Amino acid sequence: MGILTFSLNLTLDGCVDHQEGIADDETHAFFTRLMDEKGAMLWGRTTYEMMEGYWPAVACGEVDAPPALREWAVKLEAKPKYVVSSTRMDFPWTNSHHIVGDLRSSVQQLKDATPAGVLLGSGKLATELDRLELIDEYLFLMHPRIAGHGPTLYQSGLPSTRRLELRSAKALGNGAVAMHYRRARD
Repeated sequence: MGILTFSLNLTLDGCVDHQEGIADDETHAFFTRLMDEKGAMLWGRTTYEMMEGYWPAVACGEVDAPPALREWAVKLEAKPKYVVSSTRMDFPWTNSHHIVGDLRSSVQQLKDATPAGVLLGSGKLATELDRLELIDEYLFLMHPRIAGHGPTLYQSGLPSTRRLELRSAKALGNGAVAMHYRRARD
């Protein structure tokens, strides 16, 4: 069975606005390596639509982009992408699949069918999946910034505190720190 890894950029004050992080070659290389390690991507509709609106054009060369961004885009194009949505049914981006039915059983089936693991990259969806105790590990890229605004990580709350065990912490040259935690199972 594969594991579900929640990974996201965030600032020191917990802001997960994608425009607040450091978007340089090192950051993109970090997430490209992470994506390479996993068998599939999992997003909510909002994240899917944000990604769908930009990355396919980068992958096919319609948008000028530095090599690190183009590499990410090309690999993302080929990666299986699963989307949770109750309001949208059509997902035409290459290798995109709609998660339907009971969220707990559908995501568990995806984990079971993906031995290399699933990479979750949506904050709101992560809250729901954490409430269902489906997230196995967390890999956050903490950026050396204080945004002073939201959205913030888990802003709608969880029913209880999650105890985590540090697996590794690695500073990047740009000042961001990659923090890898595994959920502590009691």
